[in-house]
Amino acid sequence: MSTYSFLIRRVLQALAVVLLVTVVVFCLLHALPGGPARGILGPQATASQIAAFNHEQGLDKPLPVQYVYYLNQLIHGDLGMSYTLNEPVSQLITERLPKTLLLTVLSAVVGLLVAVPLGVWQAVRRNKPVDYVITTLSFIAYSTPVYFLGLILVLVFSQVLPWFPAQAPQGNSVADVLSQPQGLVLPVVAGAATMVAVFSRYMRSATLENLTEDYVRTARAGGTRPRAILTRHVFRNSLTPVVAMLGYYIPVLFGGALVVEQLFNYPGMGLLFWTAAQSSDYPVLLGCVLVISVATVTGTLLADVLQRVIDPRVKAGRS
Repeated sequence: MSTYSFLIRRVLQALAVVLLVTVVVFCLLHALPGGPARGILGPQATASQIAAFNHEQGLDKPLPVQYVYYLNQLIHGDLGMSYTLNEPVSQLITERLPKTLLLTVLSAVVGLLVAVPLGVWQAVRRNKPVDYVITTLSFIAYSTPVYFLGLILVLVFSQVLPWFPAQAPQGNSVADVLSQPQGLVLPVVAGAATMVAVFSRYMRSATLENLTEDYVRTARAGGTRPRAILTRHVFRNSLTPVVAMLGYYIPVLFGGALVVEQLFNYPGMGLLFWTAAQSSDYPVLLGCVLVISVATVTGTLLADVLQRVIDPRVKAGRS
């Protein structure tokens, strides 16, 4: 199958999944205690007020008609109104999402820059003391909750060693956040720690597997230097499973951002979600769920495309 056909097939699959996500979110909206009207108007609303609200919002129409109306709202960027903030959910997410993306991208970049060479280094020094030490540290980092790790970072690097502020940068824009780089250090490290632990293990396993392949033995027999074999051949082939895993790791990054943002008071979408959960602001919660779901589908699609670019031998039926 050509790359063009592969891309069309993957995009259509992604659109189908996104459509399914909208169905799930729509069902969740109607599964609210007392229905959407009760959730918006509050427990003190009378039956006549609820009936009037349902008629005004079209909630008394058949569910298929309501879903088409809901889908039309989503297409036009309408995610409803926040119960507590009395602002459009789309506006709240638009203000917060870029800052969350900044945090997750920085965490992913730092995590990969550390994990990839670390995994290769472990593979080259397999079963040596340094391999066992790094493996132990990776297991500890992977099993440590992000919240606990963040507290340790604050205690050590903000209280004992006052190098970095305990609170993340504040501001209404990405530029405001970037203007306070010291405040980003601890949130980024907290978000990247688990990624380093996971992806270093993947990179180690992939490198070890490629080191046993026939093309490596052939290159060695031809007199190619070990460093050249590692950098020109093994490294690129080992990146394929790591790139594929990166797309599936996006929801984990967003989940980690939820905890990190709450812990460091970072003004992103994770903190918005946390605040909405505290006040049962369902439109904000479901809007965040929808955005994260779409981001996950998009990340998976990009991972598949990148995997195809890195290794053209990957067929659509096996990826």
